Amino acid sequence: MFSIGDQVVHPMHGAGVIDAIVHEKVAGSAQDYYVFKMPMGGLILKIPVANSAAIGIRSVIGPEEAERLMESIPEMVVEQNANWNKRYRENLERLKSGDLYEVARVIKSLMHRDRQRGLSTGERKMLHNARQVLLSEIVLSQGKDFRAVETRVDRAMMQFPAK
Repeated sequence: MFSIGDQVVHPMHGAGVIDAIVHEKVAGSAQDYYVFKMPMGGLILKIPVANSAAIGIRSVIGPEEAERLMESIPEMVVEQNANWNKRYRENLERLKSGDLYEVARVIKSLMHRDRQRGLSTGERKMLHNARQVLLSEIVLSQGKDFRAVETRVDRAMMQFPAK
């Protein structure tokens, strides 16, 4: 169970802070909810405490792990499935996993595809959401400026593995 003030990550929305824990009655059922507030974008979600593990709510990674992730991005190999629908579903599953390394792979793959062929509207939205998830967690984890993290991530994403 998380407490007020804990930094947590929602796999599809990114990192934020537990602002409150409230007890509310919704559709005839009373339960506790985390009030999840994202500093970036100002999004506020209410997440049922009982379902938080199933949703994939987890603590923000530590600064050392964030640095390891950043250092691993240039060496990430990305696969490009030619079938748009299959590629989209695979990327969506990676995002839903909540694994920040998988989120980084999705971003790298989509950024490279955008540079080569362009992206569909759906993939462009997916790229935007994936970037939000990654950047919000690294910013909270390392306590750094958003623009500085964004610049570093973008630079790392456009590098290819050394052969």
